[in-house]
Amino acid sequence: MKKTIRKISILSAIAVLNVFAFSCSSDDDSTGGGGGGTDDSVLEGSITENMTLDPSTAYTLPARLSVESGATLTIPAGTNITTGVGTDVYIAVQKGGKININGSAESPVVMGPTATGNWGGLVILGDATTTAGTDASAEVGGLIYGGTNDSDNSGSINYLIINKSGAQINSDSQYNGLTLYAVGSGTSISNVAILNGTDDGVEFFGGTVNASNIYVQDLEDDAIDWTEGWNGTLTDTYVLNTVAGFSTVIEADGVNGNPTITNFTAVSSVGGKALQFKAESGATITGLSLSGYDTTLDMANDGPLANISINGEVANLEDGYTGPATVDASMFDWVQAGNNSILTGSIYEDMTLDASVTYNLPGILSIEDGASLTIPAGTTINTGVGTDVYIAIQKGAQIFIEGTESNPVVMAPTSETGVWGGLVILGDATTTAGTDATAEVGGLIYGGTNDTDNSGSIAYLVIKQSGAQINADSQYNGLTLYGVGSGTSINNVALLGGLDDGIEFFGGTVNATNVYVQDLEDDAIDWTEGWNGTLTNTYVSHNQAGFSTAIEADGLNNNPTIVNFTAVSTVAGKALQFKAESGATITGLSLSGYATIIDMANDGPITNVSINGEVANENSLYDGAATVDVATFSWATSL
Repeated sequence: MKKTIRKISILSAIAVLNVFAFSCSSDDDSTGGGGGGTDDSVLEGSITENMTLDPSTAYTLPARLSVESGATLTIPAGTNITTGVGTDVYIAVQKGGKININGSAESPVVMGPTATGNWGGLVILGDATTTAGTDASAEVGGLIYGGTNDSDNSGSINYLIINKSGAQINSDSQYNGLTLYAVGSGTSISNVAILNGTDDGVEFFGGTVNASNIYVQDLEDDAIDWTEGWNGTLTDTYVLNTVAGFSTVIEADGVNGNPTITNFTAVSSVGGKALQFKAESGATITGLSLSGYDTTLDMANDGPLANISINGEVANLEDGYTGPATVDASMFDWVQAGNNSILTGSIYEDMTLDASVTYNLPGILSIEDGASLTIPAGTTINTGVGTDVYIAIQKGAQIFIEGTESNPVVMAPTSETGVWGGLVILGDATTTAGTDATAEVGGLIYGGTNDTDNSGSIAYLVIKQSGAQINADSQYNGLTLYGVGSGTSINNVALLGGLDDGIEFFGGTVNATNVYVQDLEDDAIDWTEGWNGTLTNTYVSHNQAGFSTAIEADGLNNNPTIVNFTAVSTVAGKALQFKAESGATITGLSLSGYATIIDMANDGPITNVSINGEVANENSLYDGAATVDVATFSWATSL
């Protein structure tokens, strides 16, 4: 069954708001702004009686707004609150007060600054138990929290976006996005997104409150943090880290209240640390899926690992917990700001992208055996950078890229600097590495006995800034073909501006036609492990010094066929290099501007190389008229 999946990534959710006045009455259940101000669109001071905001009013929050004990602040769907920045800008719901945020998927409530800087977020203080005791003093604002009523009700939150929160107070104290001090289980929290902040997303200081459907993206500290014996439940959480330097996905500290974490998926394109437990802290976690982190589990103070249960067993420091995503990012479509979508994790069913959506690839997207990925004409995929950012089409899976000359598919980083891992396809065709060989990247499996294996089709694809370096011996390329069979169709592919090879064939029998390669730092076309397909109509352009070759061949010679190959250099360099026993049958070769034409790097047999019907001549320049017209690739060079 084929289905379309849209996974939304959030970069910003706050538009610039125009401030206008709204009058407020003094009745209970009044509608309007905060106490003490003459402009009721300005929220500050203290609310001592029930207040309901008006979603048609553009509110500002220049300073602290305090909802006092006995009062309730109600915020309807679609309300926008533009905040100031700094440590004195936050909303505090005092112990005994309530807040009801009644957003919807179509009209969430949005809070955050439009200016540069961060604010203090939403702070709720409850009467539930905490190891800090009764009437404890919070680390922020001297606020009072904590008691004995674990079923305490501080209101409800549904469909709330908090942007750019996390103001720094001092080295030991910070505001977060949503800070929950001893909040009780009678409080309802669901569908909350915390974006682009400088401190934690949600922090629990004791209490018993539960939360569900939480999305956290690109904070500088912890996505989820708890201490003081919190023992509620967190359900269906998705964390995305695309900015380096964050602290952790989960940080737990203090006495172990054994909270329950159910269905928690976190994805990083920048490494980092996933879970950290301090002191005696622990949790019962089921449905954990982590992708892209350098450290999975850190017991910061050598606390008891037995306090942490993951998927029904005591946590294992060696386990990466990299199974399929347990939370689908499409659950958070409602947080959409712009038309961006997340592509990451493992796909087990057929997926078709939507050309009207601009997708983000922050990490690894793996299409698993039996599934397919279809990418329509005109689709753009904005990638992160680094060795953990690539698309892998596993052995037994398929990709269908359906670009056209007027609407190619484009994959490229949004950053002007940095490269990504490109598109990796793994097939079941023969290779000298054998059956079920392990790729030099990602531990991926490829190779078999089916030379007509079909991994799908590619038409009109542009890959930019690819070729991430793994180590001295292993690199990603633009398009990497591991044991790909001749049933796979590859036509009209452009590789632009990468750090490693354009196309590299690791064995297999696949053919490719109409290939354009420009200004890579390594080889334009590379093959090894006995590739014996055909490459037709290739144009290579070298305008940057220091590249390796236009063609590099290595390993056993299975005599692939190269038809119509034109390469032009304005910076000299080396055109063709054959290593070991490698060779090819080349017709229609045209080279211009290279200092070295043929390099038999290991003194292999030049008789294995046939050019234009004769054994290759190391003294020939092969500088005849171009056999491929660069104008053929105007669909790529004009981008």
